[in-house]
Amino acid sequence: MKSFTIRAFILTQIIKLHQPTVSMALAIFDLDHTLLDGDSDYLWGEYMVANQIVDKAEYQRENRAFLRDYRRGQLDNEQYLKFALKPLTLHSIDSLYHWREDYLENWIKPVIAAGTHALLEQHRSQNDTLLIVSATNLFITEPIAELLGIPHILSTEPEIVDRRYTGRYLGVPTYQEGKVVALNSWLEDSDLSLDDSYFYSDSINDLPLLEQVSIPVAVNPDDELSCIARERGWQILDLRS
Repeated sequence: MKSFTIRAFILTQIIKLHQPTVSMALAIFDLDHTLLDGDSDYLWGEYMVANQIVDKAEYQRENRAFLRDYRRGQLDNEQYLKFALKPLTLHSIDSLYHWREDYLENWIKPVIAAGTHALLEQHRSQNDTLLIVSATNLFITEPIAELLGIPHILSTEPEIVDRRYTGRYLGVPTYQEGKVVALNSWLEDSDLSLDDSYFYSDSINDLPLLEQVSIPVAVNPDDELSCIARERGWQILDLRS
């Protein structure tokens, strides 16, 4: 009888080892100035200027003005998207993807924040589901998510018709409250929830989503978010060091 009990116990442990592991929590990440020590959208503009893909004086002036508005939480996102998506309409998709590979290698890899990989590995070790939610458009963010090994991404999606970018976008832009809308829609099609969820962000623009998760974390926060994080006792993290 005792021998049977021991064999049954061993069999139970073997079955547990071979059962699919259930994800523990949802770990959500902003991208720019969070996992990256820089802004991938702004840097793409600078890359295009440096490689004479766009007119330097005109594009750089507008790009910097939009970046200032974003940092103040005053960005007109509709106007910005018209500006940001227009260059995609002027070139073939093959040329754009060729430039993007070079951009990823030489402009993005150097600005991955020093602590990013360790943070991602920590969540993987907990068997959490990793997700990027970024206002930057999918043309830029998708290969960065792949580079970081993050399997899920919600990002403003540029429209493509007959292998040409149209300058329009699909669905809701993932900016400010739009991130919450996109995330809730995504959750409806998954078996995940915001129970025990994390969200890492640097920006006051992400306050709507930070207020939705169980564990909001301010990463390299701007002044407004830093004040709110301290008032509410949120963790503040510096991934740059």
